[in-house]
Amino acid sequence: MKHPASLERRLKIIEGQVRGLREMIADHAYCIDVITQSSAIKQALTSIEDLLLAQHLSHCAIQQIREGNEEKAVQEILQVYQLKRK
Repeated sequence: MKHPASLERRLKIIEGQVRGLREMIADHAYCIDVITQSSAIKQALTSIEDLLLAQHLSHCAIQQIREGNEEKAVQEILQVYQLKRK
């Protein structure tokens, strides 16, 4: 499945955020500022996970079910659910 351009754009933003975080640490930035940046990165990654999950459920899982692979679809949904709970 092709992923939308918005996903690529979001990943580029996260790359920039991670570079900025690395620079902050190298420059001995104030701890709260580093934590704030780290939190922003985690939130950005979570939004990507949410987008990918929505795409998987609305396209891939439905296609698996249509093709008679219900068990595979259910197992993947449960696997993602467990990963999101960690």
